[in-house]
Amino acid sequence: MERLVIIGPGRLGLALGAALEQVDPSISLCYHGRNTEPPGHPLFTEGRAEYRYGLELPPPGTTGVLLTVPDDVLREMAEALAARGTPPAGTPVLHCSGALGAEPLEALHHRGYRVGTLHPLQAIANPVTGARRLLGASFALSGEPEALAVARRIVSTLGGRGIQVPTVRRPLYHAAAVMASNYLVVLLRVAAGLLEEAGAGPEESEAAILALAQGALNNVADYGLQGALTGPVSRGDADVVGLHLRTLGRDDAVLYAELGERALEMSVHHLPQEVVAAMHELFRKAK
Repeated sequence: MERLVIIGPGRLGLALGAALEQVDPSISLCYHGRNTEPPGHPLFTEGRAEYRYGLELPPPGTTGVLLTVPDDVLREMAEALAARGTPPAGTPVLHCSGALGAEPLEALHHRGYRVGTLHPLQAIANPVTGARRLLGASFALSGEPEALAVARRIVSTLGGRGIQVPTVRRPLYHAAAVMASNYLVVLLRVAAGLLEEAGAGPEESEAAILALAQGALNNVADYGLQGALTGPVSRGDADVVGLHLRTLGRDDAVLYAELGERALEMSVHHLPQEVVAAMHELFRKAK
């Protein structure tokens, strides 16, 4: 039976534990946090996980320790756990940061832990509903063999996919994650704002833009990134692109032009050379 200690009962830690317990109720979960009382999460209110105040040495039989704390306190928490003493031989410990490698776990490695990383390639906005987003998700993995073994078991339990990312390339991996999730939300907010400027109300703008974006994502799932691209750049309609750029405010026009250049790179193979040149000039002037 998997016996996990999770340090940091925040959004990710709670969602991850809830997802694991949902799939395999036999999993033992023990959370450690800085508050004397546990969060008001179903894991605790329904008695499905244990909560302890502060840090303790993992007990014998622990199959893995997960550090689900913010990046800026990760090293501090690792050092604090290491100061609690020597763990049961070879206890695996994984942090769940996307951008960082194993360096923040150095103190734990010296104490005898087997260190690694486990990061879900998924946006967790809520500690309860976020659990379902982790089912079938992809996870970036790295670390020592014992740590990788528990990481792979966790991913397998969740029906997910493990992506082994070398430590030195974690920042590149995390930048990709930010582009695909955080910045996508920003882009949708910009689009909804433009729709509001065009006369739609805030709620109907958000609903309309969300439906459009979901349709685009469905197209990606059906036809791949290259095949899913539609719109005026893809079809070579320089007149419409020029009209958009003349209509938009300065900041939005620059953003449109930057993204338009990338769309043009994806479309250049099927567009006439003169159309590509005309669009390049439109985007250059906008920036």
